[in-house]
Amino acid sequence: MTRLPSLYISHGSPMTALNPGLVGERLADLAATLPRPRAIVMASAHWLTRQPAVGGHPRPPTIHDFGGFPQALFDLQYPAPGDPTLAREVAERLGAAGLPTVIDAARGLDHGAWVPLRFLYPQADIPVVPLAIQPLLGPAHQLALGRALAPLREQGVLVIGSGSITHNLHDWGHYQDGKDAPYVRPFIDWVEQRLAADDSAALLDYRRQAPYAERAHPTDEHLQPLYVAMGAAGADTLGAQRIDAGIDAGFLAMDIYRFDGGDAARPASASAGP
Repeated sequence: MTRLPSLYISHGSPMTALNPGLVGERLADLAATLPRPRAIVMASAHWLTRQPAVGGHPRPPTIHDFGGFPQALFDLQYPAPGDPTLAREVAERLGAAGLPTVIDAARGLDHGAWVPLRFLYPQADIPVVPLAIQPLLGPAHQLALGRALAPLREQGVLVIGSGSITHNLHDWGHYQDGKDAPYVRPFIDWVEQRLAADDSAALLDYRRQAPYAERAHPTDEHLQPLYVAMGAAGADTLGAQRIDAGIDAGFLAMDIYRFDGGDAARPASASAGP
C-alpha cells in the first residue's frame, strides 16, 4: 500500500465552507495528487481536552460549533462515516507510546474537521476519526501524538492536523482593502524556513524564537495541530512542502503543509501556484 503524507491545514473561519476562495481550490488540487485514503485521522484545534481522546462514533454528527453566522452554514452537513475499529487502534498506539487515551463514542466532527474535508473529499465517503489535542501539554506532546500515529500512513490512513498558521481573532475586521496585519508575513516566512530546515527544535520553541509569536497566536491551540502533522511525518526529515492558500481577512494565514517525511521526492519548501 502506498504510504500517505501527513497534512497540516489552515481551515479559516466557518464561512470558508460557503466561500472557500483560494484555500478551497488548493485543497481540491491537493486531494487530486494523493492516493485515496482508506480513512482519515483528523486532529482539530476545536477539540481540546486535558488528556488524549479519540472519537469512536460510527457515524459522527456534524457539529456546528459557532454562532452568529448565516443559517445556510448551519444547514451544511458532512455525513462521513466513522471507524470505531481504527479509533481503538489509535487509542492502543497512543497508549503504547505512554499516552493513555480515552475513546469518546459520541464525538462528532467540528468545523475544524468538516470545513476543510468538504473540499478535500466532498463526497464524504471516507471514514473520519477525530482526534483531540491538549494545548496545555505543549507542542512536544502534540509531536509525540503524531509520532505514535506515523505507522498508520503505511496502512492508507491520512493523518491531518487542522488549525491556522496565524490566528488572532482580536484582529477581526481591522484589516481590509488588501492590507494584512504586519505580523502575518514574518510569521509565515519563519515557519516555512524552519520547516524547510527540519528545525523541529526551533518550532517547538516558537513562543521564544518566532517573530511576533504572541500576536500571531495569543493562544496557541490553532498552531498545535501542526505538531501532530510533523510527528506523523515519522522522521527527523520532515519533507515539508508549503502550499500557499493566501491570507484571509488580513490576519488568517491559510497555508497548507504536506509532510512526506524521509521519503520526500520534492523540494523541502515550495509554494503551489501564484
